[in-house]
Parts: sequence; structure tokens; C-alpha cells
Amino acid sequence: MRAMLAIPVLVVLGAAGLLGAFYGPDASAPRYASEVANGRADMVKQDAALGQFTPLDPPRPAPELAFAGRDGTKLRLADFRGRVVLVNLWATWCGPCVREMPSLDRLQAKFGDRLLVLAISEDRGGANVVEPFLEKLALTRLAIFLDAPGAAQQAFKVRGLPTSFLIDGAGRILGSLEGGAAWDAPDMVARLERYLGQGGGAGNGIIKTSVGR
Repeated sequence: MRAMLAIPVLVVLGAAGLLGAFYGPDASAPRYASEVANGRADMVKQDAALGQFTPLDPPRPAPELAFAGRDGTKLRLADFRGRVVLVNLWATWCGPCVREMPSLDRLQAKFGDRLLVLAISEDRGGANVVEPFLEKLALTRLAIFLDAPGAAQQAFKVRGLPTSFLIDGAGRILGSLEGGAAWDAPDMVARLERYLGQGGGAGNGIIKTSVGR
């Protein structure tokens, strides 16, 4: 009888272990990386939850933030003052983060110097985790940065990943988006164009973009 009771327990524990390896923060997410490499990960599902870009009115000052380049160079968010930047907080173990990365790459290619995407990894393992992961992705324009201590999540008070913040040249947060997005979708591009056309000024309303959390 004891042996029979032990079997279901072992099955449950085994399943929990597999789920933890797949969704846990220390997982390198090879499944998601493979999907991105095959060009399937950023496909929109009709039943997916929609990310929302919510303007901040009035804009508020962005927090002080220190992070690093992939080569270890120490950087601060204030170093990018004078430019409109999109801060994207992500991690290799976060499925929605990985799915939206190709669209962020295309967005950077589209806007060039007019908009700078700062994709800041929140992986605790830092470069040791991020570098092997990035080797599997076909990103050509997206700049990746590192925040192993997770300071950005605390500074911006984020509730989950991915979360993105649009910041103007004066260092003010114009709006934010919680969850993944198709960043090069026409409605998002039009919204960003309006911000850039206003010198990074605030806009009105809420727009929805595809790719769920």
C-alpha cells in the first residue's frame, strides 16, 4: 500500500520539477530561444492578452539607475539624457520577454538614432547567462544591457517582466507598458512617431498592442 501511495507522490514531484525548470528564473529558456530563431515566437495569437501602453500625465522624473554594458562598462540612465529612450526590462527565463525581442530589434532598426531601446536584462546570472542566450538570437540592432542586482525592478517598482518605459530627453517617464508587445505594429509605431514629433512630449489615450504576458 505504501509503495502504491508513493508512486503518485513521485509523479507530482517530478512534474513540479519540470515546470520549475521551464518557468523558473534560473532557466535559460532554450525553448523560447529556439522559437525566436525560427521566427515563430513573435506571432500573434488572437486569444492572447493585449499589452497596454499607458501615457503618464503629467510625466514624472525617471529614477536614478545604474547598470552595465555587456562588456562590463558602468552606465547610468542619466548618461542618455537628451535622447528619447525606451527602457525594456526583460530576462532570459521570461517567455513574453523573449517573444517580443524580435519586434524590439525591428523597432530599433526602423527608428535608428531617433529612438534608443535600452533592453536591460534582469537575470541574476548576468553576462554568464545572457551571452550564451543571445548567441541563439538573430538580433542585429538591439542593444543589450545587464542589471544582475535587479536594481531596475526596484527603482521603477515593476510588478513583473517584461515592463517598458518611454523616457524623454529631459529624463521624464512619458508612459509605460506592462507585458509583451509587438513593438513594430502600426499602432505602436504611430504612437511613438507622435511622441518623437512632439520632441518626446506626452500624448493622450491608451493604445493596445499584441503579444500577451
